Amino acid sequence: MKKSTFRISKMDCPSEENLIRMKLEGIEGLHEMEFDIPNRKLHVFHKADETDIEESLNALNLNSQRLSTEDTDRTDFSIQTHQKKLLWIVLAINFSFFVIEMTTGLISRSMGLVADSLDMLADSVVYGLSLLAVGGSILIKKRIATAAGYFQLLLAAIGFAEVVRRFIVSVELPDFTIMIYVSLAALIGNAACLYLLQKSKGKEEAHMQASMIFTSNDIIINAGVIVAGLLVNWLKSGLPDLIIGSIVFVLVIRGAVRILKLGK
Repeated sequence: MKKSTFRISKMDCPSEENLIRMKLEGIEGLHEMEFDIPNRKLHVFHKADETDIEESLNALNLNSQRLSTEDTDRTDFSIQTHQKKLLWIVLAINFSFFVIEMTTGLISRSMGLVADSLDMLADSVVYGLSLLAVGGSILIKKRIATAAGYFQLLLAAIGFAEVVRRFIVSVELPDFTIMIYVSLAALIGNAACLYLLQKSKGKEEAHMQASMIFTSNDIIINAGVIVAGLLVNWLKSGLPDLIIGSIVFVLVIRGAVRILKLGK
């Protein structure tokens, strides 16, 4: 068994991890991949020629470089069940708040809540692909990623169009009370996820650290929508809601593009 270590400078979130997994899974003799996202490193355990792995990574254009290849006696590549359970909890919370925020966002006329709901959907897709696709068909994974990416991109485009319309045409102010309470609930939910992840036994492992980074970003967005709700009430203007909505829609589109890469 060999262990090859690669530095991948453009690997900064679970989207790139999924992209790499699907690219390398078809290589015969590859046993396990361990991702160190914070340090932009990938450890591959294999019996295959490392040249095949290197060429496949280079084809992704993520600025990959092989640092070393060495012999190893390691044979234990078991997945920690408690970590998977935690990631399932995070997935469930993200998807639940996608439904809640999308519904209340439409009711309250808040583009901030609608945009945040799509960000929750993006996270759900990434976590879902990571958990559900383990050992599954590469073709199925690609189809799921493509469908999810285009759907998310379509929703984000519709959202942006609505933001532009509201900039041009005067509309009724969003309900700042719903904005604040729902975003506060989402913030508490994400904070609970972050607490569980930080207390997990495998919190030092790369995929758990990546999940904590994702959840921390969600908390920042939740806080942004709360601030926008307070400003809507204070300024009696829907502009803060449109601004935060636009910012989050940009993040959603960026996430959708990354998800679409998984389907290529």
